[in-house]
Amino acid sequence: MTLWIMNLNLNKKATKPVELEKTYRATYHFTVPDHWMNDPQRPFYLDGKYHFYYLYNRDYPKGNGTEWRQATSRDLVHWKDEGVAIPKYTTKNGDIWSGSTVVDTKNSAGFGKNAVVAIVTQPSADGGKQEQYLWYSTDKGKTFKSYSDQPVLANPGVKDFRDPKIIWDDHADKWVMLLAEGTKIGFYESGDLKHWRYTGGFFTMNIGIVECPDLFIMRADDGTYKWILGSSANGKSIGLPNTYAYWTGTYNGQEFIADHAEPEWLDYGFDWYAGVTFENGTSTDKYSERYALAWMNNWDYPNSTPTLKNGFNGMDSIVRQIRLKKQDNNTYTLISQPVNSLKQLTVSTDRLKQIKVSGSKTLDFKGDAYQLDADIRWSDARNVGLQLRESSDQKRHIDTGIFVEGKYSYLNRAFSGQPDESKRYLESRMPFDVRKKQAHLRILVDKTSIEVFIDDGKVVYSDEIFPKLSDQGIALFSEGGTSVFSNIEIKHFRSLNQ
Repeated sequence: MTLWIMNLNLNKKATKPVELEKTYRATYHFTVPDHWMNDPQRPFYLDGKYHFYYLYNRDYPKGNGTEWRQATSRDLVHWKDEGVAIPKYTTKNGDIWSGSTVVDTKNSAGFGKNAVVAIVTQPSADGGKQEQYLWYSTDKGKTFKSYSDQPVLANPGVKDFRDPKIIWDDHADKWVMLLAEGTKIGFYESGDLKHWRYTGGFFTMNIGIVECPDLFIMRADDGTYKWILGSSANGKSIGLPNTYAYWTGTYNGQEFIADHAEPEWLDYGFDWYAGVTFENGTSTDKYSERYALAWMNNWDYPNSTPTLKNGFNGMDSIVRQIRLKKQDNNTYTLISQPVNSLKQLTVSTDRLKQIKVSGSKTLDFKGDAYQLDADIRWSDARNVGLQLRESSDQKRHIDTGIFVEGKYSYLNRAFSGQPDESKRYLESRMPFDVRKKQAHLRILVDKTSIEVFIDDGKVVYSDEIFPKLSDQGIALFSEGGTSVFSNIEIKHFRSLNQ
């Protein structure tokens, strides 16, 4: 992303720091209990709970190899650790990489009705080739058994052949597998989850090696149904994100045909990778909304975290609700908002009806775990927004808002603790229609993260941050003119770690 550093030399009042628990464990985001976590695996809903697996390394930081650890939740906010479900190094093949699980309601694989079947990538004992192996569970996903030391889908002779995503195709009455194959997403079909046949491929351009593919159908706000193909990708070389790219289009039972060659992105920050989407398990309408979450880290700086001092490294984004919206130019875009159940964590709320700002104004409210909403209007301001996790001397802060002069929204972490030692990834930005002269910002702040939802959530920024624990200030700013901040609401959240 292009780097732009904002330099505000504004006089502000000093505020007193507040005492904090001396840990960098997130207050309300899901974090690994110990050691290491990376890719989330798509959750499924069974018996009143969401079952969630993620790649876990119990030997980190001294040893390698991932396995699947499980957590369950009834509300997508509170998570219960269930331990390791698929252990590493228990077959002759290598450790357990990413894949996906399905509930086999029709007993198509022969392990019993409602058996949970996982297909995962493992490096083979025969040369470490990336191949797809089947594991199954007859105890509702608590533990899994290896079906065979032989792959259910062998490597055809390529380097990258991983991250199987399995869905059920109602129209064709078959299982469909997507695979990340370098810059291509491969499509396969099966009737029993054990035997797979190649049907076609989708070729990407200019976004690097793709990982963790995704495919689902949604109904837009105008009633149109669209297939969406997603994948984690790397567009940094051409000024695009390194997060979750997606295309709208059609799936004909063999391959995906995109409406447009260029992808859109579900997040424009630096730390929303290996994203997965999944159905609302409590709704009978499977197409109007969906959930999404991702790993909040980046392979450019995966170990640059002070949480290591607390014995762990790994956090996920909050769960989002995503919907499909028709835009004015007749294209379709996914929009995101924080999951509604987050509100149950609210312990107190601060409100300001309206405040005019010219320069900078530090609020009386403080915090390190909250959701902040604000409407902003301006007429002649050049730059307007908020500073979060501000230090008492106002020298450290994270900035987000609208740079009117440059016609873009942004999130900037240059003036606070952050994980990128190269300082190349300090600001994310996206074009913004400044002719509207107004914006709504919904901002989720936690001890080591910030997620910013602009207007209806078409643009979202998600970043890791590592401010000093005592930096809790909140300030409003308007450069070059007066701006009006209204309907400010700050919901302070209680800790999930109590």
